[in-house]
Amino acid sequence: MVMESKLKKPIKYWKMSKTQDNIGEISIYGEIVSEKWFDEEISATSFKDDLDDLGDVKTINLHINSPGGSVFEGIAIHNMLKMNKAKINVYVDGLAASIASVIAMSGDTIFMPENSMLMIHNPWTVAMGNSKELRKQADDLDRIAQASVKTYLSKSNGKIDEETLVKLLDEETWLSAQEAVDYGLADEVLESNKAVASLPGEFLERYKHVPNQLIKQSAPGNSINRERLIVKAKEKIDYVNNTLGGVTL
Repeated sequence: MVMESKLKKPIKYWKMSKTQDNIGEISIYGEIVSEKWFDEEISATSFKDDLDDLGDVKTINLHINSPGGSVFEGIAIHNMLKMNKAKINVYVDGLAASIASVIAMSGDTIFMPENSMLMIHNPWTVAMGNSKELRKQADDLDRIAQASVKTYLSKSNGKIDEETLVKLLDEETWLSAQEAVDYGLADEVLESNKAVASLPGEFLERYKHVPNQLIKQSAPGNSINRERLIVKAKEKIDYVNNTLGGVTL
């Protein structure tokens, strides 16, 4: 572990402020991470500290544009927001993928612009060990997945049944704003905004069913770089399916 003093501090993936009208403004942009460097600067623990510092606000406007990240950090943030006394308005500015979509479910009302997306899938992890240890890891993932299932079902208020939801999770489903509303995972579709959904390269490789439009929006530079990124993503998927038996990183 590197402990050099010159190492830059990681940037928080959230920002919080309070308006003169006693409204809390929170933005979660970027990957949800769990590294605990420099007195847990970017952990869910310090998210709670910042949330407490907002005080007794009457409303919290939460803006999300995130590819996902650490499951347990995300679940903790979701639970903190659900327990907060303020009314929570969630705005999916571009993308709420993976655990970021679970955080979005903390909203009393979830707003999605027409050009935003919500992605839901099952959790995965890196595993190493003998057959008994790997079976335990699989069982643990199933239990973690159930936490997300309950969260989505609670928000949907009966608009989606568990069988359909599990199928969507198994297939890594990318929902448009209208589809999210139809399934009860969002409440209102807004006009398109300037925050376009995009994914960092590592997430393009990690997720299996990224829509072509999102790949094009995420790829940096010219068409040559874009094609290289697409090829690299497909190679990673083939490697996972053929070599690792479908166990993803």
